[in-house]
Amino acid sequence: MKYVLLLAVAGSLFFATPASADVRMYSLQDTLSKKQPDTTKVVPPDSTKTAAADSAKKKKDEKPTIDEKIKSSKKIDGLFTLYQDTANASLQLYLTKEQLDKNFIYQSFSMGGPTALYLNQNMIRDTWLFSIRKHNDKIEFLQQNTAFYYDPDNPVSKAANADVAETIFHSEKIAASDSAGYLIPIDGLFISNKLDAVKPVMPPGTPPTVFNLGNLSTGKSSYDTIRSFPKNTDVVVRLTYENPAPMSGGGKDITDARYVTVKMQHSFLEVPQNSYRARRDDPRVGYFGAQVDDLTSISPTPYRDFISRWHLEKKNPNARITEPVEPIIFWIENTTPLEYRPIIKEAGEKWNEAFEAAGFKNAIVMKQMPDDVDWDPADIAYNVIRWKSSASPSYGAIGPSFFNPLTGQILGADITVEWKSGAGTPVMDDLFNGSNAMTASLPWEDPAQAVAPQVDYIHHSQINRMALCNMANELSMQYQTGLVAVETLDASSSDAGRAETVREMHKQFLYYLIMHEMGHTLGLNHNMRASQMLSPEQLHDTKLTRKIGLQGSVMDYPAINVSRDRSKQGDYYTTKAGPYDIWAIEYGYTPFTPAEEERGLTRILSKSTDPQLAFGNDADDMRSPGKAIDPRVNVNDHSNDMMAYGEERFLLVNDMMPKLKSRFSRPNQGYQELLQRYSQLNSQRFSMAAAISRYIGGVYVDRSFVGQETDIQPYTPVPLATQKKAMELLGNYVFAPDAFKEDYALFPYLQPQRRGFNFFSGTEDYKPQNTFRSLQVSTLSHILHPTTLSRINNSSLYGNEYSVAEVMKDLTETIFDADLGGSVDLVRQNLQTDYVTALSGILEAKTGYDHASKAAALATLADLKTKLGDAASGSDAQTDAHRKNLLFMIAKALSVDKS
Repeated sequence: MKYVLLLAVAGSLFFATPASADVRMYSLQDTLSKKQPDTTKVVPPDSTKTAAADSAKKKKDEKPTIDEKIKSSKKIDGLFTLYQDTANASLQLYLTKEQLDKNFIYQSFSMGGPTALYLNQNMIRDTWLFSIRKHNDKIEFLQQNTAFYYDPDNPVSKAANADVAETIFHSEKIAASDSAGYLIPIDGLFISNKLDAVKPVMPPGTPPTVFNLGNLSTGKSSYDTIRSFPKNTDVVVRLTYENPAPMSGGGKDITDARYVTVKMQHSFLEVPQNSYRARRDDPRVGYFGAQVDDLTSISPTPYRDFISRWHLEKKNPNARITEPVEPIIFWIENTTPLEYRPIIKEAGEKWNEAFEAAGFKNAIVMKQMPDDVDWDPADIAYNVIRWKSSASPSYGAIGPSFFNPLTGQILGADITVEWKSGAGTPVMDDLFNGSNAMTASLPWEDPAQAVAPQVDYIHHSQINRMALCNMANELSMQYQTGLVAVETLDASSSDAGRAETVREMHKQFLYYLIMHEMGHTLGLNHNMRASQMLSPEQLHDTKLTRKIGLQGSVMDYPAINVSRDRSKQGDYYTTKAGPYDIWAIEYGYTPFTPAEEERGLTRILSKSTDPQLAFGNDADDMRSPGKAIDPRVNVNDHSNDMMAYGEERFLLVNDMMPKLKSRFSRPNQGYQELLQRYSQLNSQRFSMAAAISRYIGGVYVDRSFVGQETDIQPYTPVPLATQKKAMELLGNYVFAPDAFKEDYALFPYLQPQRRGFNFFSGTEDYKPQNTFRSLQVSTLSHILHPTTLSRINNSSLYGNEYSVAEVMKDLTETIFDADLGGSVDLVRQNLQTDYVTALSGILEAKTGYDHASKAAALATLADLKTKLGDAASGSDAQTDAHRKNLLFMIAKALSVDKS
């Protein structure tokens, strides 16, 4: 009976189904427990709980209102409306319906980060066009492609951008909406790498020891400053990157490579709506700008490229010269040293001379920023010139600007000057120690690498090209040469006299530095041919140079103008806009009506054949071995006779060498300054050797258009006499046994100053053979570069008279003949060994070198074998060993059996 009763109770529980869902159900275990409910009574529904559940379900199905979503946030109103939560700082963006499907400009700035990655403070970075659209229940951000143009009158324009891949860089689900717009969370856009890819993409094969950022930690990242104005919205974020096991600790500016924070500013800007018209680019004048392909044109040059420039309008359109409606205003930030402020103001205003040629008076206005202003210099509405001091700066000074991607209208610019560079002090402690020549891939070792060298681990597309300006560092090195010249060659002058000379030199240095960087902010790129304007004699004629300038443009990287004859010293730097600068501003800024613009621009450009207006930018310059073709387009050169100028500079350096020790060995100091001065003078030898060597195998370039008044052909090989003279000078001042005889007495004193354990990983002694070998090998690297030798052969078909075989013959005589009858010193032993290595490498190279170059290298090695076999022997053991080694190397290179 007991078991029957249990089954009966269990059956009633399993088969009795209550009518209400609120009836409580119990398991068999509950039934058998001591405290059993009264199962014979049905529990009535709880009306209160039912209503609450229905309300919660209804509320869940309904989207919250915007007021509910922003109730704990502060509003930041402007171009875009933002709401920041006062508790957790998260950000929401409100978009009006009028802002959808409309173009805006994105601009990024690094506001502080690793200098090795070009993340310096106030570095202008990405600029592009974007739009925002609603797609279903999401808001999407799209980057616009501005690289193409379609003529609206051509039916093909109906298929515009059909094959251009759409770029959605961010998408967010709508959180709330009202009749006027939509609210979305926006942390996922700003606390991320979706806008500016802060972490650079390293090319394949990049050594792991090259410093880079780790992975972004969103939990450690945060907002710094948020500003919104009627025409722009700025969001400054702190992005923290983590790398638990970095292979590189970075420079001194990296506190801990495992945790690196980068400060970035993301700015959204309204596209300007005004009367500005894009101005076409032209290869005869150098502006930054944008390249646009006309996909509805069948022209051989289907380009609609435009330049970047400020929007200047005349107050009085009928006047030849008038003030602009809105001038270009630069604020001298209060970070600027007090003693430099008046000079900087004067330097900036010097550009007004150029704008007068374009019809504007007082186009540039320089103002001093007070200490109590209520605006932030990082606000893009203000153009500032700031000063800062970094531990490891990647530049000495920069002057970038950013512009509307649709038209080229410059919207903002800043100039940043590093303290050391502005003071004329190089940022490197150890200059030209020869390490580059020993570690770099030489062209005869790896011709493929020489043809397409990887000189920078960061792609230049990730860096604003204007940020690549290295002029301030180069200028500082040149300035130091001027200081040494005054200290050593003006020793008979009084201390007060020398101090006054240095003050004037530094003032001219600052004039040039600021004018150069401001030229970039006006849209101008470099002009590396401008320093060729005057003859060596004219450079010191101040009546001439203060009228037209020392060079055609302040946009060059010139060698400092130091006279070997101190009684004939002119200005050290040009202190005014040159003829090219005035002409370039005339082209870029002269207002024209649409009807007269093309005729007016053609008239201005017709002057490009004037030698004072010669132009060649970074793409044309020959600073790297094998790069470009016109030796007149280069850095650290001067005058239209580089052979005469270069020889005088070599002699100037040799004049100063014997005087260095007495002038720069100061009481109660070590010899660090002497070491630096010596290294700085050697940099002059490097510069002169580089500039002179480019004339061997060089080709002069002329970019004038058909119909201009000129009889110069586009390509003209450098005359044979000039190439021969260049070879002679290199032989005398770079390759000769006595080329560095003035240096030897200094070597026992070139001692770097000890700091802690800074000699732990290497020996401290100065290694002069590395310095000289670096100079000699870098010179040979250009002459024997596969590109140079190929150009020598190609240009022989249109006028070049200096064959590769003759070049190698002259090199061989220069490098060997002087000491065939006796001992060979260490410097020449290195030179001769490197030369034989180069010739052997040309023979063994499977790519890069053409047939004629290989044939010349073979013939040269065969002749050299005979020459060395006939050389005197027994002069000393080291010379005998050296020559036996050379003969062994040559025999190996000439051997038929390469196994």
